[in-house]
Amino acid sequence: MDDKLLVREKVVDDIRFFFKSQGFREISTPILVPTPSCEPNLEVFETELRTSKGAGRRGFLIMSPEYSIKKLLAEGIGNCFEITKCFRNEEEVSRLHNPEFTMLEWYRVNANYFDVMNDFENLFLKIVGGNQLSYQGENYDLTPPWPRISVAEAFSGKIPEEENFSQDFFNLVEPKLTASHRPAFVYDYPKYQASLAKINSQGFAERFEVFLAGLELGNCFTELTDAVEQKKRFEKELSERKAAGKTEYPIDEDFIKALEAGLPEVSGIAVGVDRLVMLAADAVDISETLFFPASKTFKI
Repeated sequence: MDDKLLVREKVVDDIRFFFKSQGFREISTPILVPTPSCEPNLEVFETELRTSKGAGRRGFLIMSPEYSIKKLLAEGIGNCFEITKCFRNEEEVSRLHNPEFTMLEWYRVNANYFDVMNDFENLFLKIVGGNQLSYQGENYDLTPPWPRISVAEAFSGKIPEEENFSQDFFNLVEPKLTASHRPAFVYDYPKYQASLAKINSQGFAERFEVFLAGLELGNCFTELTDAVEQKKRFEKELSERKAAGKTEYPIDEDFIKALEAGLPEVSGIAVGVDRLVMLAADAVDISETLFFPASKTFKI
């Protein structure tokens, strides 16, 4: 058996040790839910929950555990983390994507996105065991603090319009980040890229993404706690889903009720565990780190 397949166990052990040593609770939330998250550009796996008496309900495999975790935060769970399976449909199976993947999410209360930057640095250094990373023949300097680059700085002060943002970021910003041979936190996104993030006094979304060796590893928000504003954003995202021909479903009203009940000041991040494993295992393809990659299981 290829040793790269065994690296995952160590990475997951390191994640658990890191958070439990700080008093974070490890939680477990549903993979099958009646209402999934609203991302307008992602497609879901839909199924049906049927009882023995024939009653049926729509069901979906989660794209993220975020909504469920925030319901627990509103109940007072405190600092917490989860390692879970997530699913995204209608994506190309590639060296960086598998339709079933492993997500790490953690939430730190009384914190903002800069606090989570520090968490990520410390966690990653724990996983790789030092301040240097050799990946695919290239050496990367991980000495903290890692560069913090605003989106405005990344675009040399000229942030593109909404319809061009993602493609311009991929074409213009990500190659420069890779060439630096340093990890980087890119933060303060324009408001139209806010999703579930707060907007700060300068009018930017308190959001960051972290990049290393050409990989986007995590997406963090200082979490929006305003139920009215969040519902408006969800309505907009669901209309975008409809316009794009994606599966339609309603807003998760229980999530809105959790925000109305009161979410603490909190910052959280979603991290692709498979990509952490790729870096730790020096693997160029996600399939090298999975016992049963979709490319082989489904022969695609």
